[in-house]
Amino acid sequence: MKILGVRLSALGAARSGAPAARADVSAPARPVAVDSAGFLGLSETDLTGPVQAALATLLAEIDDLRHEVGRLKARLNEAEELADQDVLTPLLNRRAFLRELRRVLAFVQRYGGPASLIYFDLDGLKAVNDRFGHAAGDLALTAVAERLASNVRESDIVGRVGGDEFAVILVHADQATALAKAESLAGVVEGEPVSCGDWLVPIKISYGVGEILAGAAAEQVVAEADRAMYARKRLAAAGSGSPQDASQAEHAARQGFRR
Repeated sequence: MKILGVRLSALGAARSGAPAARADVSAPARPVAVDSAGFLGLSETDLTGPVQAALATLLAEIDDLRHEVGRLKARLNEAEELADQDVLTPLLNRRAFLRELRRVLAFVQRYGGPASLIYFDLDGLKAVNDRFGHAAGDLALTAVAERLASNVRESDIVGRVGGDEFAVILVHADQATALAKAESLAGVVEGEPVSCGDWLVPIKISYGVGEILAGAAAEQVVAEADRAMYARKRLAAAGSGSPQDASQAEHAARQGFRR
């Protein structure tokens, strides 16, 4: 490596009898164990004063490089975490969520087993922004995110995938289990309004469920759950919101998507 070639220049000068470029031969050399120099093919008789000084310089620089690499790795990890996090909420952003969904799809493809995706939409966010201000809208979004994240398992994955849209990946959960969990999460999210100054902002969400099937694409799974969510919204607008009707609407939405 080029770096290694530069660092060995002092050692090469010492072995050839020329003055070492970087080592101060007038200063006492730090003793270097034979084992430390063994990787350079040096024997005990090679470890003269100038050679030991050059080796001390080399090993100190290697140690500095190790610390620098560790620092850069820590900064890289921090940057990756920031790149994955949503700008407003403590959830994954859409890019990171889709990456995790692809990993779940790969696991399902290889090992089988059920998995599902719940798609949530915060209803009436524009009306909240218009009536209470954008700060209230941000508080509502953050409340939805925190309530979702606090009521799923460690193995589940939660992300904000749009302005007012959220998604949850439930591993080891078939469609029936996911529908029950979605209803439970909706109850938790809507359970209490968000406090914004003197105002209490109500929260209402809609949801749909899509199965994570082997061979599907990540965007397809998200789109299927999104369609199921809008099917539920249409039923609610029409005044028919029974669980049976909603499940039938979601099934029809999935069938329409897959054709």
